[in-house]
Amino acid sequence: MKPLIEMIGVTKDFLQGDNIIRALKETNFTAYEGELIAIIGPSGSGKSTFLTILGGLQKPTTGRVLLNGRPFSELDVKEKSKIRLDNIGFILQTSNLIPFLTIKEQMVLYNKITKTKVNQPWMNELFLKLDVEKLKNKYPNSLSGGERQRAAIAKALYHQPSVIFADEPTASLDTKKAYEVVKLLAKETKEQKKATIMVTHDERMLEFCDRVYVITDGILTERPKA
Repeated sequence: MKPLIEMIGVTKDFLQGDNIIRALKETNFTAYEGELIAIIGPSGSGKSTFLTILGGLQKPTTGRVLLNGRPFSELDVKEKSKIRLDNIGFILQTSNLIPFLTIKEQMVLYNKITKTKVNQPWMNELFLKLDVEKLKNKYPNSLSGGERQRAAIAKALYHQPSVIFADEPTASLDTKKAYEVVKLLAKETKEQKKATIMVTHDERMLEFCDRVYVITDGILTERPKA
């Protein structure tokens, strides 16, 4: 399998008063194409630090992050932003949708920013696969939680990123909708050969994941699947 995003010897230190706090101990991690990986752990354990370093939103103290085999963590802010725009998709617990744009307009926004042509066939395919065809001209506030998350997945997949970060994507959903969303995310990850890293507190969703990691006190360890 092809590695899509990697952490090599990454640590992260923060200054707290006169003390240096190591929020992330030395970490090695690789996500391969077609994998849905869960990251679990208590609040304050280092999950957010792990995810923001992996996504290039903050620099590691030591070590490096590779995206598609190329150095990512060493780039400057502008270069990272461009690479994120093209290569990374985000799905957040609040669905990450802009309230004053319709679902279709959310997708087209990427083309306006990048000055590229709208990929209508791919957009139509996503709308059908994710069952949001009838919702494309509606605004996020008029949709249910499950509909918003399906639309958010469509938005995250539209620009065909290699890596997707899903931060508590089921937090606002009931059990039935949560299962639907994660099953859908797992299916699209495999079919589109993406790597999806999902931070979650909901252990019911782990059955759909290929691998499960636990962060405790800044230490990342792989947990055997039940």
